[in-house]
Amino acid sequence: MYIGLQQKPIQTQTLIMTPQLQMAIKLLQLSRLELAEKVRQELKENPVLEDLSESGENGDARNHDRIMDGIDRQIRLDANSYRSVAGMEAEYREAVDYERFTAAPTSLSEHLLRQHLMTSPTREEKRIASIIAGNLNDDGYLEISVNEIAQTAGTATATVECVLSVMQTFDPIGVCARDLRECLLLQVRHFGFEDDRITALISDHLHHLGNNNLTAVSKAMRITAKEVMPLIGKIKSLDPKPGRQFGGETCRYIEPDVFVYRQDGEFVIALNNDGIPRLRISPLYRKYTLDKDKISSDALDYLREKMRSAAWLIKSIHQRQKTLYRVMESILKFQRGFFEKGLAHLKPLILRNVAEDIEMAEATVSRITTSKYVHTPQGLFSLKYFFNSSVNRIQGDPIASVCVREKIKAVIASEDPAAPLSDEKITSVLKAANIDIARRTVAKYREAIGIPGSSKRRKFQ
Repeated sequence: MYIGLQQKPIQTQTLIMTPQLQMAIKLLQLSRLELAEKVRQELKENPVLEDLSESGENGDARNHDRIMDGIDRQIRLDANSYRSVAGMEAEYREAVDYERFTAAPTSLSEHLLRQHLMTSPTREEKRIASIIAGNLNDDGYLEISVNEIAQTAGTATATVECVLSVMQTFDPIGVCARDLRECLLLQVRHFGFEDDRITALISDHLHHLGNNNLTAVSKAMRITAKEVMPLIGKIKSLDPKPGRQFGGETCRYIEPDVFVYRQDGEFVIALNNDGIPRLRISPLYRKYTLDKDKISSDALDYLREKMRSAAWLIKSIHQRQKTLYRVMESILKFQRGFFEKGLAHLKPLILRNVAEDIEMAEATVSRITTSKYVHTPQGLFSLKYFFNSSVNRIQGDPIASVCVREKIKAVIASEDPAAPLSDEKITSVLKAANIDIARRTVAKYREAIGIPGSSKRRKFQ
């Protein structure tokens, strides 16, 4: 019996992701602002692309078709396929308010170093202060030890401790602390309500406060619950994250990709194309490709390649807008009750339902609904918001999981703060409201919306 390696030709079929297909898929999942940035980048890199809004020409559908005809006769742009949102700008977009424009915010590090300069520091103290300020996290806590600072600055730990003590008196109070306990102690000392009890509560029993375990605090400190409550009230008035007012993420304003509004009793869908350059292929470069005798073969090949790339970009953008419109149209059909009456009428919906309705792949629907927002009569929502699982009713049709979460929030909002409802009791309340749900599902939904358990929700009188 012969055993060895052999080569044998086998025919197989595989899907190859062409650059054009990769571009089309990437454009699907971009938000409107990201798409606008992508188009502006392409305008810089591809010389045959032109922005119609900058050229001052109308750029209607006929101009598009005539320009594209010499590149790819199968590519057509219909500039009138989608309703413009130009007429809605007065309703949905605010005019430019110059009072909103402000100078760049001061960082926590800059704020502290400016205060340190007012203490007339030595060169060595300036260096230490710079290291301290540069190693604070967003909450204002020092993330390295005194020994590490001393080694970096090439100085004694006693000097570092001295500079650190001075900086811990700076605004915001509690900054440069090494942990939560030190942060709170710095604040009670500054505000003048430091005493043995509150110092002991912060130093030794913060873990009980975190669990809202008033009984354990009373027992450990050998005082009554009535005596503990004023101490807890003072601690709650403190700021556990003093550096947050200088740090954190910049507020992002969401601009909708789609508008859905009522007109003459019917819902109208309008894509928001504001800010997205309107592209065409330059007639000048197209003319060069027709005059083959006036340019070299290399230049001609270069222009044709750039024109094919530009044509695919325009086609991909057109396809993206068309897909977004069709998906929104399908969502409106499935969730019409929500658009007319509000959250209580949101129905269970999955990606497959929309994909089958518009005869597209489920992955395509998932991509086009990523990072997209729609302005509706009920408010501004992510497109993903309309897709949710179902929860069975004891009688009747299933209810959307989003509606169940809202009901859980409403039940907890109406509970007695001194005797909050357990997950088991919330389950009973929901079952009485015709919602068949398990206790562990209630716990999962409660945690998903950021509501703690009953023991941590209890408020003592």
